[in-house]
Amino acid sequence: MSKRWPKNPWAQNPWFETVAVAQRRAKKRLPSSVYGALLAGSERGQSSGDNLGAFAELGFAPRVAGPPTDRSTATKVLGQELSLPVLISPTGVQAVHPDGEVAVARAAAARGTAIGLSSFASKPIEQVVAANPKTLFQIYWMGSREAMLERIERARAAGAIGLIATLDWSFSTGRDWGSPEIPERIDARSAVRFAPQVLRKPRWALDFAKAGKVPDLTVPNLSTTDGKAPPFFGAYYEWMQTPAPTWEDVGWLRAQWGGPFMLKGVCRVDDARRAVDAGFSAISVSNHGGNNLDGTPAAIRMLKPIADAVGGEVDVLLDGGIRRGSDVVKALALGARAVMIGRAYLWGLAANGQAGVENVLDILRGGIESALLALRLPSVQDLTPDDLIIPDGFHRTLGRPSDVPGR
Repeated sequence: MSKRWPKNPWAQNPWFETVAVAQRRAKKRLPSSVYGALLAGSERGQSSGDNLGAFAELGFAPRVAGPPTDRSTATKVLGQELSLPVLISPTGVQAVHPDGEVAVARAAAARGTAIGLSSFASKPIEQVVAANPKTLFQIYWMGSREAMLERIERARAAGAIGLIATLDWSFSTGRDWGSPEIPERIDARSAVRFAPQVLRKPRWALDFAKAGKVPDLTVPNLSTTDGKAPPFFGAYYEWMQTPAPTWEDVGWLRAQWGGPFMLKGVCRVDDARRAVDAGFSAISVSNHGGNNLDGTPAAIRMLKPIADAVGGEVDVLLDGGIRRGSDVVKALALGARAVMIGRAYLWGLAANGQAGVENVLDILRGGIESALLALRLPSVQDLTPDDLIIPDGFHRTLGRPSDVPGR
């Protein structure tokens, strides 16, 4: 008798073997507007495309023999011992799954790493810290200093181990391929308007129905003094209306915390130098996933010049374009202590909830271990540029340390 294959093998085996497969499953599962909100890029998508394409320009120089030791993926970031050099990057309202950031936090904890929680998250910091004590709270320069100080103190009271300041935003608007329509809130009118999209994705709707909730488009970590969580777009408008910070403002922000503090979105060597002078513990080299000023180089192109300049003084991380373990290894070889992932884990969350995020982290760990084996290196700590094939002109050095006053 011939064996018949099941009509839907995903129902029997939710595991996926690459992040690309997770993305395809996310696209299949999510309403088009929700999926569209997760796609990278502003304007023509030059920066988001370069984030991915630049990794393909880097090759490896494997060895045929070496130490027959076990391979270690462990590292330390902001004083925290992590089992692998991959952290969860903070991303906004995660309406891709009912459990949102709490599911992501649990997955990160299960795999021994830390999570960055966005100010625009859909779950309160208290719940996320309970799910993963290694939580970093991300703060934007928005509103008054008093309001920012209240958010910092709330993060401290909740038990956050550190802060992430994200300051690299130009509010670029417009995508050549079109931006998705996202409602301000889920009410009767928006439910009717989006019903055709949702009805085409019944499994996504069923997940929320089983949880007894609708997608939450409020941001509880930006709650007002009365405890009411503002809608995402209301908070976003406040952010847009807040004048950009000066380096004096950045120094004030840093001083309010007193503990581990990362500056995210660094592209220039002189900004990295200023961050060190301001007392930051870490910097993240990032172009905001290509969603910021289009035409900014890929994060991996800017990494080595910045790591060479300040890597001995602060933890340098890379955020942007990571889709496989070999990408992580390339970043570490160019001077990063660890990387942060965004869309990769969101695809996993959409595909299979907490287990899907764990699946993504397992894929990255496996890829790291495979690359270390081919390079015959015992640890991620042993990676250097000599392990890579780097084409001429690959790196981009933006700014100069001499541009910093007093240097």
